[in-house]
Amino acid sequence: MTLAFAAPEPVLAAVSNGERFPVRRVFCVGRNYADHAREMGSDPDREPPFFFTAWAEAVVPSGTTIVYPQATKDYQFEVELVVAIGRGGRNIDPAAALDHVYGYGVGLDMTRRDLQGAAKKTGRPWDTGKNVEQSKPLGLLRPAEGFDPGVGAIALTVNGETKQTGDLSDQIWPVVDVIAYLSGLYRLEPGDLIYTGTPAGVGPVVPGDVLVATIDGLETLTVTIGDPA
Repeated sequence: MTLAFAAPEPVLAAVSNGERFPVRRVFCVGRNYADHAREMGSDPDREPPFFFTAWAEAVVPSGTTIVYPQATKDYQFEVELVVAIGRGGRNIDPAAALDHVYGYGVGLDMTRRDLQGAAKKTGRPWDTGKNVEQSKPLGLLRPAEGFDPGVGAIALTVNGETKQTGDLSDQIWPVVDVIAYLSGLYRLEPGDLIYTGTPAGVGPVVPGDVLVATIDGLETLTVTIGDPA
């Protein structure tokens, strides 16, 4: 059989020093801020971290106009710290976890909340709600040296109105623990991205909305919601 299409080019995330970071896999932490866990109806004091995945091609750069996806009437934003893995490993000790980090960026985990909610009610996977084209925008990565992923304000505005605020110190599972735990489930590889969860205040968007996501010390991420496909 002859292939009738060309293999897609790898996704290359931009870095503040001019390099390009080739994206391999995308892991996302669910409910990693206590206030967000509670707003979604969960008890953050009783749950170990859990993860879902997304296609690398869902990662798009700052400045992108995101098509409002099909099959949803409730597309929502979630601002997140993103960790870019530069050195692989399995069963990584938390004390050595940051040695495996290439850099950090501001990300959005865009979610078809109605599809996610329907899946949760039936105990099914979240793929249709979370793994969506253009749903993982990522700002310019900053190399890891000198950045503390354990503290710093995180926020998101929609059309200039503040919707989410929090601090990285509010994470239930900090970055070192997330890396250690995840590396006990999979061998982490260079090129992997970890979206580390969102604070409370998530909400819906409509075409024309401009989202601005910030974390102290990192490059701002800006995206616009476009018309449905």
